[in-house]
Amino acid sequence: MTETPQRNSPDSGPGDKSLTKRGGGDPGTRGRTTIADGVVEKIAGMAARDVAGVHAMGSGISRTFGAVRDRVPGGGKSVTRGVKAEVGESQAALDLEIVVEYGVSIADVARDVRENVVAAVERMTGLEVVEVNIAVSDVKLPDEDDDDDEPEQRVQ
Repeated sequence: MTETPQRNSPDSGPGDKSLTKRGGGDPGTRGRTTIADGVVEKIAGMAARDVAGVHAMGSGISRTFGAVRDRVPGGGKSVTRGVKAEVGESQAALDLEIVVEYGVSIADVARDVRENVVAAVERMTGLEVVEVNIAVSDVKLPDEDDDDDEPEQRVQ
């Protein structure tokens, strides 16, 4: 006498799980993904710095503190300087503070920054960027010393 394998049927007992699908649904949709504000700030800061005409990010005071922090061993450059993000479950809003180079069109630079930041954040995070507010806090003149330049070495 040969036995045929029995398929899982509605009247099968609760212990018979041979053909029961576990978890249900697409594995990519199981669970939640949360993205920290700092992650979005880093992405936006990098995207804004890539735009021609943007000299630096942040206000004069934050750039001064940043320059000091950059010189401290292990301090590193702050990619998020001048960027503030508010991140929800599916949307993000950003505030950027930039310094533009003298001679460039501020309106064009702001538009380019907005486009670059929105594209980068949406592509990398999947979040909808609802607004990117840009505050131009300074203009870098050609004859001004750069706060971010390394100081001259006294000993050679």
